[in-house]
Amino acid sequence: MTFKIQTLNNISAKGLDRLPRDLYEIASEMSKPDAIILRSHNMHDMAIADSVRAIGRAGAGVNNIPVADMSKRGVPVFNAPGANANAVKELVLAGMLLASRNLMSAWKYVEELTSTGEELKKEVEAGKKRFKGVELPGRTLGVAGLGAIGVNVANAAQALGMSVQGFDPGITVNNAWRLTSNVSQALSIDELLSRSDYVSLHVPLVDDTRGLVDAKRLKLMRKGAVLLNFSRAEIVDEDAVLAALENGRLSYYVCDFPSEKLRGHDRVITLPHLGASTDEAEDNSAMMIADQLRDYLEVGNIRNSVNFPEAIMPPTASAHRLAVVNHNVPNMVGQISSTLARHGHNIADLLNKSKGEVAYTLVDIDAPVADEAIEELRTIEGVLCVRYLGAVGSDAA
Repeated sequence: MTFKIQTLNNISAKGLDRLPRDLYEIASEMSKPDAIILRSHNMHDMAIADSVRAIGRAGAGVNNIPVADMSKRGVPVFNAPGANANAVKELVLAGMLLASRNLMSAWKYVEELTSTGEELKKEVEAGKKRFKGVELPGRTLGVAGLGAIGVNVANAAQALGMSVQGFDPGITVNNAWRLTSNVSQALSIDELLSRSDYVSLHVPLVDDTRGLVDAKRLKLMRKGAVLLNFSRAEIVDEDAVLAALENGRLSYYVCDFPSEKLRGHDRVITLPHLGASTDEAEDNSAMMIADQLRDYLEVGNIRNSVNFPEAIMPPTASAHRLAVVNHNVPNMVGQISSTLARHGHNIADLLNKSKGEVAYTLVDIDAPVADEAIEELRTIEGVLCVRYLGAVGSDAA
């Protein structure tokens, strides 16, 4: 079997090379793709073929993908959390340094000087006092969101001598283990904002985080604080930020999302969405997504899906595998098992996982599965997708 992969953006060759050409056909234009790989392309305005069985975002955020619609169709959406974490971490550190030392204003001042020789030197010496800044050690950084990026930022700031506090009610065990022990815990976003000189936002854009930092919360921040946003533009109320810059509550706003309102403000450092724009981050994200899509398409395993549960069942020799997606309602596993039994199939292994309204079942049979059994599984009320993967032994993937 050959799988067809459609790319909607330029995807790193190092990632695409993880998909063997004897098994995968890859193109930017194709009919009936089995999977889609993308970066920032907006999928909300496109018709997604019924043939699509998986979508892979070579990055972390998935707000450019209609995730809820894909869940209803039984299509997992994968992302690559942590693949760009170092790239974003370095940009956050650069943003803190730019703001703390007034480097952008200082650079602009020098660029606009027209004098030469000794007169230039005099102007430089006379003007530099306008750009006196502060040092980072001893200052407090608040990190909102302790995923892969937030943890990297917190640990790096700690290494620079900063006092660091973090807030994330949904922190995973793995990320908690990675966090430097000296990072303190804030009990709420309000507490984090009120106790920090610098605040760096690393939360996903969902309904609960849209406008998270608004006028009310900005009033909680220390006078002269720096706000850094490398998550999504909509996390922050731009009008409230501009007002906070005017009244001195904020000294700088550093973000990765230019807008007409922000552009040109002398206390706003806005970058052209550079967070993951390094060769290394693009390579890492593409390789991670390619590996995850291959594991799903060939073996049925799910890692790092935003809408499906993690489901990993190692393939065994001579096993014939079925992957079933269904609504998360009672008695689905029983109906799947009964259907297979009616067709004389013995279950060698079974894994059932659920996440929200979606349930996912991997079933290993010790012989090839009859077409009639597969078709009957598809007719069960609540079943969204049935894939017969065939033999998935150790040589399959």
